[in-house]
Order: sequence, then structure tokens, then C-alpha cells
Amino acid sequence: MKGMRAIGVKEYGGPEALQEVDLPAEALGASRVRLRVTAAAVNPADIGVRTGWAGTGWASRTGHPEEGVDVPGLDVAGVVTEVGQGVSTGVAVGDRVMGTVVWSGTHGGYREDIVLPARSVVAVPAGATDIEAATLPMNGLTALQALDLLALDPGRVLAVTGAAGAIGGYVVQLAKVAGLTVVADASEADEDLVRSLGADVVVRRGPDLAERFRGQFPDGVDGLADIAALDAAILPAVRDSGAVATIRGYAGDGQRELRVTPVNVTTYAEERETLDRLRRLAEEGKVTLRVAGTYPTEQAAEAHRRFEAGGVRGRLVLVFD
Repeated sequence: MKGMRAIGVKEYGGPEALQEVDLPAEALGASRVRLRVTAAAVNPADIGVRTGWAGTGWASRTGHPEEGVDVPGLDVAGVVTEVGQGVSTGVAVGDRVMGTVVWSGTHGGYREDIVLPARSVVAVPAGATDIEAATLPMNGLTALQALDLLALDPGRVLAVTGAAGAIGGYVVQLAKVAGLTVVADASEADEDLVRSLGADVVVRRGPDLAERFRGQFPDGVDGLADIAALDAAILPAVRDSGAVATIRGYAGDGQRELRVTPVNVTTYAEERETLDRLRRLAEEGKVTLRVAGTYPTEQAAEAHRRFEAGGVRGRLVLVFD
């Protein structure tokens, strides 16, 4: 097949390991659509792909991707260029769409041409640019899954760590849509931002965060979305038998009958109706698409350096020309 341009790594390492590579286009297949990618968000998992920890153990043995190249990227936006047989979602050639990418080797969002399941793709929110839309799919689905796992009734109290970040911000906004009371953490510099996202109570982030949450809710919060991956250190904020949703696989310490469930957003990757709900919420202004900065693909290494420096509020986005 004709080659196409991607940004990937042939040897795991720092941001400088990212380079432009030429790869064959992916086969279309039934129930799939092909996109010309215009924008791809930079996510924490992308750092793992670049450094090798996201693979199958091959990296620890060789320092090189098993397929010769790994291409990061979980969130994309672009234009539909081809529709496979059996697609029944209404997507058509020429549509501007956003989509989720379940990463595997060369199948990552940092490529100008990608094939995705039709159910992983929905229209770009009306009024949004492709760059803005690329910040929503996998990040928004992660936030929604965290709330689904917590299963809190309206009026219950939810604590959110990492509330100023991209996923944490979506959790705050989606929790308010669900009728929850939200207490969230923030640095002094981020307090106004977190309040603007809808948090009812904001406490200062720091090593005693669990105590600060308890200071506001002495009996403990009903649920916790631990987006900052504080793990065991933040569990005391939750009441006995409360619910916790975590990232990075943390499953709790078995104490106080807490219901601790890790988020696995790949299970939502083809939940088209859920992704389309996020689109509608963005159009209604209930979910904010936050772009922290843009980089042309040839500056992908600089985008990763900026991301790893910390303090990014929203998502950095790579732009394909």
C-alpha cells in the first residue's frame, strides 16, 4: 500500500526519540472508516509508548519496538476519506469527525492516515475546531467511565484529585451534569480554573489532601475520582464502604470495604453513543474543550518536553499540515 507519514519511535527514549517515519497505510476492512488526521492530542499514555513501558515487555529486552516502530496517540480528529462495507453509523466521506484510538504498535493517533472502527468515531462538536475536538474522545470517555464506575446518586459528594488537568476537569464538569456535589483539589494558581469548571468546594492540593477533604466533609466523601493517581494516600478521604475510581491500575488496599475500581477506558472505545453524548455536552457548553497549546508534527518532541515539564492545563495538540 501507499506510504503515509507518522510520528513514532524506532528506539525508546526521551522526547528526542520521536521522529517522522513512513509507514504503509492500514487496510480499511468492514465496519471501519479511514480518516485523514488533522489533529492528535498528547496524552500521558503517549509518554509510555515513547519510553517503552506501554508495550508487552519487548522494550525491556531490546529497547526497540517489536514492529520496528511504535506510534503514540489515543485521540484524533480529522476528515473521513473512506467508508468500509457494513458501516451503519451514518458517517460519510467528507465528514469532520473525532475518534478514539486503541493503541497497538504502529496503530496510534500520530499518523496522517488512520483506520478506526466506525463506532469509535462521531462528528466534531458544532462550532469546534478539529484541534479542540481532538482533546475530547479518550479523555472524556475516561472521565465518564470513572463516574459510571462510581455510580453515585444525584446529591452525593464526589472528591476529585487532579481536577485542573484535562481528565480531572472533565470529571468535575460531568459530575455536575450528573447532579453531584464536587469537592476538588487545586493549587493556588489553579483555584479559579477549578471553580470555573463547576467545583462546589476547592481545597489546596498537597501531601495532606485527604485530611483537607475530610475537613470539608468530616464523615468522608461518598466517592472519589483519583485522577492524580495518589492511590493509598488519598483513600482516607472516603467514607467507609465508599466508592473509588482510579487510573493506572490501582485496586486499593482492601481496607474499610472500599469499592475500588480501576478505569480501563479501552472498554469504552467503541461506545459510540457515549462518545456522541460527549459531543452534545460540548455543543451545549457543559463540557469545555481546553487546548493548552499546538505544535506542528515536526515539533512533536517539543510538545512532549512541554508536557513532561508539568503544569499543562488542558491538552497539547499535534497538528498535521
